[in-house]
Amino acid sequence: MLTVFLTNCRIIDPYNHKDEIGSIYIKDGKIEGVGPDVPEPEQCPKLDLKGKWVSPGLIDIHCHLREPGEEYKETIDTGTMSAVAGGFTTICPMPNTKPPNDCAAITRFILDRARAVDRARVLPIAAITKGQKGEEITEFGDLISNGAVAFSDDGVPVKRANVMRLALEYSLNFDCVIISHSEELELAGNGVINEGKMSILLGLRGIPNAAEDIFVYRDIRLAETTNGRLHIAHVSTKEAVKIIREAKERGVKVTCETAPHYFSLTEDAVDGYNTLAKMNPPLRTEEDRLAIIEGLKDGTIDCIATDHAPHSILEKECEFERAANGIIGLETALPLGIELVRNGQLSPLKLISLFTKGPSMVLNLDFKGFKVGEIADLVIIDPEREFTVTPESLYSRSHNTPFLGRQLKGRAIATVYHGKCSFDLDGMLSSCERRS
Repeated sequence: MLTVFLTNCRIIDPYNHKDEIGSIYIKDGKIEGVGPDVPEPEQCPKLDLKGKWVSPGLIDIHCHLREPGEEYKETIDTGTMSAVAGGFTTICPMPNTKPPNDCAAITRFILDRARAVDRARVLPIAAITKGQKGEEITEFGDLISNGAVAFSDDGVPVKRANVMRLALEYSLNFDCVIISHSEELELAGNGVINEGKMSILLGLRGIPNAAEDIFVYRDIRLAETTNGRLHIAHVSTKEAVKIIREAKERGVKVTCETAPHYFSLTEDAVDGYNTLAKMNPPLRTEEDRLAIIEGLKDGTIDCIATDHAPHSILEKECEFERAANGIIGLETALPLGIELVRNGQLSPLKLISLFTKGPSMVLNLDFKGFKVGEIADLVIIDPEREFTVTPESLYSRSHNTPFLGRQLKGRAIATVYHGKCSFDLDGMLSSCERRS
């Protein structure tokens, strides 16, 4: 277990509304002191973290680990390694594995694998419907009692409104959240890119904003009707942000997330038929990108999720229409978020809140941040650390990201999960840990 005195660091703790220079004393994996006036203990390893941030471990409410079924893309082992390298100590894998996580046996399998690795907290999200076919809802109670924390058919929408309504009504028995993949399939059709100038230029079928907006509105109305808790995944359009904002003002129990690529990139990234920038929902326009940032600023968007979606070279180096949707994101999410801080669009406290307190509230997690007596769960961030994204620098098994070759600024340099160091870029904590 870790014993160390972290001093002269910027403590950013949204759970306790703290943004201050101070120290954190960790003894045998537990927090013994935190704040500006913590006395330095005798005979304890000391790290001067001037210029560094220390925050509670980040939470990714939406990722894909591919296990079971597609381990050649990612495994729970490689996925959790990628997570802690990005500063995430808690990740929530979506259910669209092969087979999908639609029963207790799959949920237990995922948790057993995660416990065996013991590198990060894995909280599985189970399917809304059996086989993710949109016909019959799964056994919510059984899945929750075996470790599922929410329900989604992510990857496909729940096409039938009456099934989605039933899921929202049934969820009231368990006070759990239903996560919507908002896509009107008939409008999306065979589209592979945002409908607009780039789809015309490249001669590719486009997906209009309305394909997302219509389903966002439909599911919000169903949540309003049932009083169920709804969460909208990967928001990408300005209209969706507006619809969610207005619903919140009416008191609807709706939350939402976006992903870093939607506030960092536009449809221009697919120029030259760049399959590394192909995703669903697709990258949108500059107007949409700015609306996403405004939604982050004003609280309409509750959290930033990576939508980490690993694919092998087989699924990406092919014709654009045939290429798989999705990019990896666990290791680039934090630096892309820090770019918003550097641009003056978010404060450090707001950014870290979107990565911690926001997702925690969506999932009703009992996380307390930095409290004396709590097991240490934190990330040390160097906001000035520059690095170039290369296949060799990534811990994920897959390398499908449009940020390959790009120099980013700001990254996690050490991650502590459950009182133990699970990632240490510079080896700063290695001498401070005692194995129990």
